[in-house]
Amino acid sequence: MCGPAGSGKSTYARMLEPAGYVVLSFDAEAWELGHRVHPLPADVMQTVHDRLQNRLTELVTRGDRVVVDTSFWSRISRERYRDILAPLGVTPTVYYLDTPRDVLLGRLRARSNAGPDDVHVPAEQALAYLDGFQKPSPDEGPLRIIRHEPDTLRLPG
Repeated sequence: MCGPAGSGKSTYARMLEPAGYVVLSFDAEAWELGHRVHPLPADVMQTVHDRLQNRLTELVTRGDRVVVDTSFWSRISRERYRDILAPLGVTPTVYYLDTPRDVLLGRLRARSNAGPDDVHVPAEQALAYLDGFQKPSPDEGPLRIIRHEPDTLRLPG
């Protein structure tokens, strides 16, 4: 899953679970480690990614289908996961959630820090996330763009 905070990544990832996917969530992992404030320090981010990548490798090696729920905000962040999967013979498909900016900002304003999918993101930080986000492109590898109107997220038919 790829998209800025508030794009619907976690919702979409959970929709894939009934199809047999295991969801690995950056936010859930950080929450489990006790982190409630974003952005996370660089060392904590690395720890969370290390844990996700180790689990991803284990699951893929045993043949499970996996969806990684994190922003993948930069091309290099997506390449790092591709590099981990390549030796296993796996070419991941990036599902990019193309969500309108006003919808993202509204969702983030409504967050209350009640859980890992509800981490409060201050307005200034939300804008920085959006402005710094590098959209994936087809030259990176398989890409599915999921465009949706507010609150109408559906699996592609």
